Amino acid sequence: MAMRAYVLAETGVGKTKDVLNALSGIPGIKSADACTGPYDVIFILEADDFEGIGNLVTHLRAHAAGGIIRTTTCLVVELS
Repeated sequence: MAMRAYVLAETGVGKTKDVLNALSGIPGIKSADACTGPYDVIFILEADDFEGIGNLVTHLRAHAAGGIIRTTTCLVVELS
């Protein structure tokens, strides 16, 4: 079963649209939306394992969305 995470991102002033455009081309990102509140963008990641999620988040902070300032990652857990 693939791991999934919700990522809440703060962007630099005027960078939200650029961030959304950059996210749309990254494998592993299932959806990305602009939102209101303390975060500017919320997106969903999927990877095979925890390490894959970590690599995606690290890549995002370092590159893709050059406008991302800070992220909060919330891993999805299965309750039985």
